[in-house]
Amino acid sequence: MQLMRERELLELLLFKLDEQQMLLATGRNRWIRHAVNEIERVLAAMPTAALSRDSLVVAVADEWGAPDARTLRELIDAAPTEAWREVLTGHLTTMLALAEEIDQMKQVNEQRLRTAIRVTQETIAGLGVPTGEYTPSGDVARDVDARLLDTRM
Repeated sequence: MQLMRERELLELLLFKLDEQQMLLATGRNRWIRHAVNEIERVLAAMPTAALSRDSLVVAVADEWGAPDARTLRELIDAAPTEAWREVLTGHLTTMLALAEEIDQMKQVNEQRLRTAIRVTQETIAGLGVPTGEYTPSGDVARDVDARLLDTRM
C-alpha cells in the first residue's frame, strides 16, 4: 500500500509538471504561479512518503530475517518468495521510470521558464520607459533606468 501511495505521488508530480509544460507552451503564463504551487505541494508530501517507505522496508526486512536490508533493492534481494520479488521489482521499476520521466519533464520546463523570463525581460527593456525605483511609502527614490527584473542571464 505504501509503495502504491509513493507511485501515486510520483504520477501526480508528473501530471502537474505536464500541466505546467502545457501552460508554458501555450503562453498561458497567468496560471504558472498556481501550477508551481501545486508542484511544490506534491514535492512537500514526498519526504514523508519516502520516510514511511524506508520504515516499512526496515520492518519487513526484519520480519523476513534480513535486518541489513535498508533499501527497496535490498528488500527485493531478501524476499522469501519469487512472488514478493516480482511485486516489489514491479514497484521499483515503475518508480524509477516515473523518476526518469519527471527529470526529463523538469528539464524541459526549466528551459521554457528561462525562455519566458528572457522574452519578458527583452520586452520590458524594449519599451524604453524607465521603471524607476520607489520607497516603501511610494515616493520616487531614483528615476533612472532601474529594472524590476534582472536582465542578466
